[in-house]
Amino acid sequence: MQRTIMTHGLIAGLIIALGIILTIVFPTGHNMWVGYLIMLIGLSTVLLAIKSHRDKALGGVIKFWPAFLIGLGVALVASLAYVLIWEVYLAATHYSFMDDYTGHILAKKKAEGLSGAAYAKLAAEMAQMKKDYANPLNRLPETFMEIFPVGVLVTLVSAALLRNPRFLPARG
Repeated sequence: MQRTIMTHGLIAGLIIALGIILTIVFPTGHNMWVGYLIMLIGLSTVLLAIKSHRDKALGGVIKFWPAFLIGLGVALVASLAYVLIWEVYLAATHYSFMDDYTGHILAKKKAEGLSGAAYAKLAAEMAQMKKDYANPLNRLPETFMEIFPVGVLVTLVSAALLRNPRFLPARG
């Protein structure tokens, strides 16, 4: 079971990290939905891991809680891999994600007509956000929490579906 969790979790983490890096290299704008779609694609390995364990180790039948724990393990490994790969990417490329992100928000709000004290307040909030993100003790858990809740949701759905042996039944 641990091998299934590690294998599928690392595959998910790599898919997600590569997808996110591709959106940086080939910008799609700051589109949150693209990021979460990439996470869902990568976290589809949760379903594959639970199904694999159900079919190979348990003869095609699994209860909800064991399925949930396997999925949670995959989501945890995928989330940790995502955080690690993101940190390596930031260090290797010196990518200033928060500069780009806050600059995009400020430019968008200015184009929408925000000015004066309201703009100054937003600029101060963005400066604080950049300062907080520069601290790894803030950045690491923040990055982890981008993906882990999605993994928990995928795990809940996958465990609920795969506890039914007629859902994607084992072959042969």
